[in-house]
Amino acid sequence: MEVPAVFLYNIAIECKKQAHAVYYTRYHIVISTKYRRKVLKAGIDEYLKKRVQRINKFHPEIEVLEVNTDLDHIHLVMFIPPKFSVSKVVNMVKTNTCNTMRRKFSFLDKVYWDLEGIWSMGYFVSTVGISEETIRKYVQKQGQEDSGQAKLEF
Repeated sequence: MEVPAVFLYNIAIECKKQAHAVYYTRYHIVISTKYRRKVLKAGIDEYLKKRVQRINKFHPEIEVLEVNTDLDHIHLVMFIPPKFSVSKVVNMVKTNTCNTMRRKFSFLDKVYWDLEGIWSMGYFVSTVGISEETIRKYVQKQGQEDSGQAKLEF
């Protein structure tokens, strides 16, 4: 299947396609450890990164573009299709990584004595991609060009 491209200011934006949607939905997600405990140390962080990358094995339409950790949180840049809510994907990441990490690293049972997991309840999310200014100019210029895709100039 050919990947459609949208042209904004003569820059091709790689879009994804589903049955009834063409989309460009990238998100920056930050998930903190519960109580901001500094448990994502060397070795654990590498295991966590590999586990997060495996989400694509079960949901090929979800892409993990970047993943990195600090001692008490993880940063993700993900391509999430519109058929998934961001909260559902975050829940998938939290659930799958928590269960496997607690089995692999038994010391986590001493740090987190309850069964509620290693992740805090909340998370941070923001969209990544085309700037608001670019989108506004693109929308304003619609209908002013003869070609099907508006190619705007700065």
